[in-house]
Amino acid sequence: MKTFCGRANPTTGAMEWVEEDEDYDYHQEIARSRYADMLHDKDRNTKYYQGIRAAVSRVKERGEKAIVLDIGTGTGLLSMMAASAGADFCYAVEVFKPMANAALKIVEKNGFRDKIKVINKHSTEVTVGPGGDMQCRANILVTELFDTELIGEGALPTYEHAHKYLVRERCEAVPHRATVYVQLVESKRMWSWNKLFPVHVEAEDGEKIIVSPSEMENCPGVPSVCDIQLNQMPSSDFTILSDVVTMFSVDFSKPVKSASTYYRVQLEPVKSGKAQIILSWWDIDMDPSGMINCTMAPYWVKSTSALQWRDHWMQCVYFLPNEEPVLQGEKVDLTAWRDEYSLWYKLQKARGEEENKADVRVESPVCRCQAHLLWNRPRFGELNDQNRTRQYIKSLKKVLKTDSVCLCISDGSLLPVLAHYLGAKQVPYFFLFFKANHLEDKIKIIEAHPELLTSSHLEDKKISVLMGEPFFTTSLLPWHNLYFWYARTAVTSHLSSNVTVLPQSASLHMMIVEFQDLWRIRSPCGTCEGFDVRTMDDMIKNSLNFRESKEAEPHPLWEYPCKSLSDPQEVLTFDFRKSVPQHCLSTEGSVNLLRKGTSHGAVLWMEYHLAADISISTGLMQISNKKGNCEWNPHCKQAVYFFSSVIESETLSDLPSAVTYAITFNPKTGEIAMDFKL
Repeated sequence: MKTFCGRANPTTGAMEWVEEDEDYDYHQEIARSRYADMLHDKDRNTKYYQGIRAAVSRVKERGEKAIVLDIGTGTGLLSMMAASAGADFCYAVEVFKPMANAALKIVEKNGFRDKIKVINKHSTEVTVGPGGDMQCRANILVTELFDTELIGEGALPTYEHAHKYLVRERCEAVPHRATVYVQLVESKRMWSWNKLFPVHVEAEDGEKIIVSPSEMENCPGVPSVCDIQLNQMPSSDFTILSDVVTMFSVDFSKPVKSASTYYRVQLEPVKSGKAQIILSWWDIDMDPSGMINCTMAPYWVKSTSALQWRDHWMQCVYFLPNEEPVLQGEKVDLTAWRDEYSLWYKLQKARGEEENKADVRVESPVCRCQAHLLWNRPRFGELNDQNRTRQYIKSLKKVLKTDSVCLCISDGSLLPVLAHYLGAKQVPYFFLFFKANHLEDKIKIIEAHPELLTSSHLEDKKISVLMGEPFFTTSLLPWHNLYFWYARTAVTSHLSSNVTVLPQSASLHMMIVEFQDLWRIRSPCGTCEGFDVRTMDDMIKNSLNFRESKEAEPHPLWEYPCKSLSDPQEVLTFDFRKSVPQHCLSTEGSVNLLRKGTSHGAVLWMEYHLAADISISTGLMQISNKKGNCEWNPHCKQAVYFFSSVIESETLSDLPSAVTYAITFNPKTGEIAMDFKL
């Protein structure tokens, strides 16, 4: 059965109706899932197996039958571990139907059909007793319901329900407990992901400063966690202000409460500074003694030799509502509030117990300035990037005249303010900002799609400078910002004959790389801890073949080290001085591999040519050494096209010396199709 899905095209801006297979959502979820990454996580899998063996032994030593409940079984891996460790029976619960079907096949293939029952339900719908899903309550509870924040996937309400209805009192639990750790730091880089810094503009009549409005300065932001690969954050980018302390622990072998609550710890700063950021991570003890431990601790806490790369569990960055000065040795109270799914923090001077009790508020932070809703964290970082801003100022100085009529097409951009300060007469604009800088009468916001722009919007004037960064909140892949080109085409009739377009053009660039670890998210697993999980590999491969394997996917490569195997190459150019063409833009060729290594895929990015000799890259900043290590623009996601050799896990007998490519931009759909051959 087919179904029509409506979706906005991020590149062309058009609303499209697309005929999709009824399983499209399933395929997308499977293709983009992190199952492969989890199966490749040797540390996680080994520790779970050790913990399960120990739990089964403890139950058997008490003379009881070992009945296991595995919630969120996925591939059925943890249930198979329990069955092979001697469990008498396992109930494996999985709510996602395609996954439950895969688990059934995997369990059968590995010979555990008589020991494991797969239940395709949400655990809160599972029934116990004669004729129910489970014959009796379990005495071993095994789960893997955690995300980077620990509780974001609903672990707490799931445990709460399981203890009430599905497991016995004093059951064994694997993991046995989880502990959340925090550390206070100062970091201009991370703070720049949450607040807007003043922008200095050297104009003809002196220096001007663009300031953010007080509503933004005092806004607590959004409560969603910022989860990143902290192991890629150099120590020079933050200053540690406190030791690592335990914020709270959860014992999963006892009844768990999911209701909103708070935790408070006292910190003694080891250094004076500006407290801005709480860094946080967790570990899990697979056994009551804590001998079998799996930790997410970053490199400066744990020796690097023991670091396990994983992408399904990372580390958390929390922004304090405001910057707080702290003094070395002068104690402060850190409070963590949580609801069922998220955490947030507040720092105060240390106070008495009675004062603390009086200050217990549990509402989650809400963005009041709208900016945190419009801009994500990398976008804040981009707007705070002074080098980038300088390039735009330099370009605007080249093209602006005192009588320039400018039109800016970009989402939440500072370009109109820069243009005004640099002398532009009129700047119509497709927030709060203009009020804060007293520019309400100088900059006009036009609330219309480009194709609906009329002469009256522009007071019958022709546009002499059309500008954009370009940046649009709907863009996922680098070329989605080509929407600027479509918008430019839509307003052609309003442009003066000698209009200046900034940027004047864009180019698509490409490079062949070897990833240190990112390849694992697309690589088949085969066997995991001795169990055959090829059914899962095939399922992911089928879903990728359904569509996604022929597409690139967005990744912030500053978090995922790779080395270049080829030189970067420009493959397509887009001339914004002209309208979008009717015909496709195509290119094909080959790129030579200069370094030895495994060609995992191609990375693609855009470069915008603002004015003569001034360009902005959304991808490669530089190749930093002879080994080919790459530095990437930290504010943008780059496009990664994994080669089929990664997805098929092929071993190439000879290292290829070149990669051939064919890349086509279709102006009707705004999509870029690509094909690569090793």
